[in-house]
Amino acid sequence: MLHLQMHPLPLPRAAPHPTTATLSYSLHRRLALSASASTTPFSTEEYLVATCGLTRAQALKASKKLCHLKSASNPDAVLALLSGVGLSRPDIAAVVAADPLLLRSRVDNVAPRLSALRDRLGLSAPEIASFLLVGATALRSCDITPKLEFWIPFFGSLGKLLQTMKRNRSILTTDLEKVAKPNIALLEQCGLSVCDIVKLSTPCSRLLVFNPERVKAFVLRAEKLGVPRSSYIFKYAVGVACSITEDKVAARMEFLRSTLGCSMDKVRVAVRNKPHILGISEEKLRLEIEFMVDEVGLDPDYIVERPMLFTYSLEKRMKPRYYVAKILQAKGLMKKSVGFRRVVGYGEDNFIPTYIDSHQNNVPGLANAYAAACAGEMLLMSSFECRH
Repeated sequence: MLHLQMHPLPLPRAAPHPTTATLSYSLHRRLALSASASTTPFSTEEYLVATCGLTRAQALKASKKLCHLKSASNPDAVLALLSGVGLSRPDIAAVVAADPLLLRSRVDNVAPRLSALRDRLGLSAPEIASFLLVGATALRSCDITPKLEFWIPFFGSLGKLLQTMKRNRSILTTDLEKVAKPNIALLEQCGLSVCDIVKLSTPCSRLLVFNPERVKAFVLRAEKLGVPRSSYIFKYAVGVACSITEDKVAARMEFLRSTLGCSMDKVRVAVRNKPHILGISEEKLRLEIEFMVDEVGLDPDYIVERPMLFTYSLEKRMKPRYYVAKILQAKGLMKKSVGFRRVVGYGEDNFIPTYIDSHQNNVPGLANAYAAACAGEMLLMSSFECRH
């Protein structure tokens, strides 16, 4: 295949006629057969660099998965198919680097599937490239067209589907009728909307592909947390049940009880109101509790009765805003009756105009100190507080 190695595929090119991919395959097949008499040993690594456009490092890594490749015949045909649906040379290089085994796939299987992405699903060349970066394995293993026809409208866009696929690529190989659709139906029976299910599938990427009996168990565990199915919070309880084991749930609740020194009943109420807190690590919970109790001076009962406090970032929200409040109160620019909960509860779009911008003349440098603190430079905020 010296001819192909010396002259890389002419990419990019104009959008092809629907049969171009097949014609390109036939052409490269004939070229491969005509060069079969060549005595030059085939080098997978050199082929990946010269013909596919991979870097030397990428080619070295990819070639380990293609150790049984003895000629460029099949890879040339696959590259022609990728070119035929409009992928540019950089796109093809990225796709091959992401899934080198695509070069060994059966061309008679891949050809109609690739064409369907463009002709049946209407995906553009950039969209096809984005899909192949995470979905090439599914493309090789099964007919993905019916799956994509279902999932793209369900998620609302190809982009949202790809976000889930990055966490769980098996979504395109899962049986729609026996697994995915029954799971969706069960969640909808629990009051979850399609939008809710899509949002859940980001942190709980396997929720839609688990055995339906397992999903039923998640629903029951969510109910055990005390959250009724009729509550809008139920979707968060399902997310917790899907993400962590029953043992971890029990351990997290006991940790909150012992650390805050409150009753288990109060912890259960907190969990019922904000199931999210069970997904926070014990170390993070401990640091937040220590800050709110030791630094801010909040009573543990006050904290457990307001579980929303645990959902705010300690370093990027709690600390920076608390020190801003201290500075403003020391200068008489904020009433001391303004509580910590109110300060951290403001959305950023409201907090900055109310507590930063409105005081820029009275407290020069506060805006920069706050921005630095939110970026993790708390020492700058501390030194600023000392100066003022």
